[in-house]
Amino acid sequence: MEVNSKEWGFIRMSEQEEDLIRRMYRLVGDSWGLIAGRIPGRKPEEIERFWVMRHGESFAEKRLKRAAGERGRCEGRRAP
Repeated sequence: MEVNSKEWGFIRMSEQEEDLIRRMYRLVGDSWGLIAGRIPGRKPEEIERFWVMRHGESFAEKRLKRAAGERGRCEGRRAP
């Protein structure tokens, strides 16, 4: 199954899980099975979906729009 659906619900991860996923991704790349093996109760598909939703370009635009709407526009703030 290819991971690219826009109808997914957001996957909640603890800060520790997110940190481990980031560190493992730097070490092993997109070997989702290896990464999921380090996080009890998580499946490779779930880890991949989380990664795509967090770091994928199409999802990034939605995240930025949602964040801007929640906190409003700050005057004088520069874009990263």
